[in-house]
Amino acid sequence: MPANKSVDKALAAFKSDTSKTLGLTVGKHTGFEPGTYIPKADAQSPPEILYAAASPDKTYLIMCLDIDAPFKSLPVLGPIWHWSQSGVKLSGTTASTPGKLEWTEPPVVNYIGPAPPPGAAPHRYVFFLYEQPEGFDAMAHAPAKGKEVGNVARMWFSLDDWEAKAGLGEVLALNYFESN
Repeated sequence: MPANKSVDKALAAFKSDTSKTLGLTVGKHTGFEPGTYIPKADAQSPPEILYAAASPDKTYLIMCLDIDAPFKSLPVLGPIWHWSQSGVKLSGTTASTPGKLEWTEPPVVNYIGPAPPPGAAPHRYVFFLYEQPEGFDAMAHAPAKGKEVGNVARMWFSLDDWEAKAGLGEVLALNYFESN
């Protein structure tokens, strides 16, 4: 399991400053508290993302990791990379959806929903929001020819290494749900 100081640091900052809570709508679940249980059948598509402090002049990047694979008590395969989406921008928001973020670019790494092994306790699926660096080249980080990333390539993901390679700064906001 790779060292992931970035995950620990972001979770610690989040616990001490809940203003960094990223808004997520997962299936029919909206406005939920971090750590809410969501059945895996409800989380098989990428969530809707809300970030109250979003700026129309900035572009963002979203990462999603399962930090508990294969078992919360024995996370030797994790973190597992569930999604990376670049080119995320503030949409034409309305009063009912302030801070809604949208994207039109293909994902850097395609989204996969929760799939803990049978009998596993719920896993935490953490969504991290970053400001996308100027000149970020999604194609340099995506699989060749738009292929989807297989399961083995997602295991033992080092967020620390990816942040450095992609030139990412601090996590702006995060949220997570649990599922099994």
